[in-house]
Amino acid sequence: MTKKRQLGSCVTFFPQPTTLVATVDGEGKADLMTASWAGIVSKTPPTMAVSLHHNRLTYANICATKSFSVNLVPAHLAVQADYCGITSGRSADKVATSGLTLTPATLIEAPLVEESPLNVECRFVREVELGEYRLVMGEIVEIHALEEAFAKYPQGDARVFDPLVYLGGIREYWGLGEKSADAYRDGKRLLENEAD
Repeated sequence: MTKKRQLGSCVTFFPQPTTLVATVDGEGKADLMTASWAGIVSKTPPTMAVSLHHNRLTYANICATKSFSVNLVPAHLAVQADYCGITSGRSADKVATSGLTLTPATLIEAPLVEESPLNVECRFVREVELGEYRLVMGEIVEIHALEEAFAKYPQGDARVFDPLVYLGGIREYWGLGEKSADAYRDGKRLLENEAD
């Protein structure tokens, strides 16, 4: 039996994508927040969710404008992402200090992060209260992917995106490394073994 340590009820160690959530307030002022509690939660309709503390400026902006963008952070932007996660937009201009560039989205008010290789435009649909947090869900209305990712492979090359992963328990950022398998294909080898 493999020896494992029990850590109790916590959120440590589980690998999470590092994203920058871009929002805008009712007057048009933009803000960025690093969020690792983000992910796709439905295919039909395409829906993304982000978990935010109810006191965050990002949450207030989403409530005001009913839109947000989720921008994948590539590994080389780890320092900028960390800054946007430890600083409040109420007291600093995170866009100016980080050196990141915001560009207009096509279907929502919230902007996109130009340096991000993958941007997801979301229109707010609902939220779920989870203690001090709000699970904010947005319908995906458009996705922008770096053209370079499709140069060799029609379905896209994830190496171009170079996604950054956050490990909360040890407070470290990591790159993904190499591909391990092809989804919906390589597991079929075990199905063949079942038939034997």
